[in-house]
Amino acid sequence: MDTWSDAEDEARQGETCPICKGTGFVHPLLPSGKPDFSKVVACRCIRRESDREHQSRLEQYSNLGSLTRLTFANLFPQGRSGNPDNQKRFEEVYEAAKAFAAEPRGWLVLSGPSGCGKTHLAAAIANERLKHGHPTLFITVPDLLDHLRSAFSPDSEMPYDESLDQVRNAPLLILDDLGVQTGTPWAKEKLDQLLNYRSNNELPTVIVTIAPISELEERIRTRLSNPGLSHTYVVEEKQPSVEYTGGLSLELLKSMTFDNFDWKRVNLLPEQRQNLEQAYRLALEFAKSPDGWLVLQGVNGCGKTHLASAIANYQLQAGKPAFFVVVPDFLDHLRSTFSPDSKVSYDQLFESVKTAPLLVLDDFGEQATTPWAQEKLYQVINYRYNARLATVVTTCCSLDEIESRISSRLVDPRLSLAFNITAPDYRSDLRSNRRNRRGSKRRQD
Repeated sequence: MDTWSDAEDEARQGETCPICKGTGFVHPLLPSGKPDFSKVVACRCIRRESDREHQSRLEQYSNLGSLTRLTFANLFPQGRSGNPDNQKRFEEVYEAAKAFAAEPRGWLVLSGPSGCGKTHLAAAIANERLKHGHPTLFITVPDLLDHLRSAFSPDSEMPYDESLDQVRNAPLLILDDLGVQTGTPWAKEKLDQLLNYRSNNELPTVIVTIAPISELEERIRTRLSNPGLSHTYVVEEKQPSVEYTGGLSLELLKSMTFDNFDWKRVNLLPEQRQNLEQAYRLALEFAKSPDGWLVLQGVNGCGKTHLASAIANYQLQAGKPAFFVVVPDFLDHLRSTFSPDSKVSYDQLFESVKTAPLLVLDDFGEQATTPWAQEKLYQVINYRYNARLATVVTTCCSLDEIESRISSRLVDPRLSLAFNITAPDYRSDLRSNRRNRRGSKRRQD
């Protein structure tokens, strides 16, 4: 029989097959090398076409879409982080992902911040399995839940039960973006059913989450951290950052540093300039070694928020975390967590503020003095007081105007240093300078 090489097959697609002469079928060979005319089998060109159709169906089933471009071949084995520790960590995860793609067993859990490469790793696993003809389903958790909801519609192409079974029984399931879905009771129930089924049946699963495993719900966390089933990897450690909750813009807060703090304001009286310099040096010393509490008092615009922001940004530059809170806006955010649409739970936000290694409470005393607001702030202050956690407080109020059970902690000399900034609003300097420039211009005219 004639032969038709793979190279010729690629070059001659669309031409008549020289082996079967376009019939699609051939006679197999006998041991003697002669055709066995008693049997007919599909020609290789037909089998190749069938393989292409099969591959096309696999790609459609995979739901990868444009992610078919994400492979191990175009993934840096050490990731893109400039941090040597993260590079070493990524290299380990890279090898683990390749091993899983070669032989999927149990669960592979990848966590890390946005942009660290965890979705690329998961998609590379899927594409590697597809390349070898193995079915794989890739889907984000929010899209999965939306898909299941839509299955209840009379116009749905696939009934709900069939849709759920397709995901539950996928030979290899890759769930991306676990933890960003809305936490409705229905969503939690469906996700729990899916993970429980695949856990009980030990079906190969890859799970990608931006949230640390420790912050996920207990039932999910238990399955993902099961050493008998899951291999968990942190793709990249999140770099310490300043968390901002409040009305000031992020860029404005980032721009407030010790380098651009002007304690030599020309319109100040000598004693005011000396006072402002002292506040600057106290804040700088606190930033270098946050210990205890620093309370900065003064009128709006005296520089206390700038100094508090500079402390937080100094810590960021040193690679240490800080939490900056504008108190009235923090309370608004806290109230909003009770909404069913909130992406952050009340406990999560409240605990992150209460337990932050360094907390800046800006505009303390400007909040509405409802019993609820007073109680929440007291809980934060009292916890941090008892735990001796580093805290910076800025306020326009005198300590007499602050609730006594809070003010008594703010002035405790064993923990806190309260400093009153006597400089006036710096904006009055700007207005004065503008008036002087206009007066000078009129005299010149």
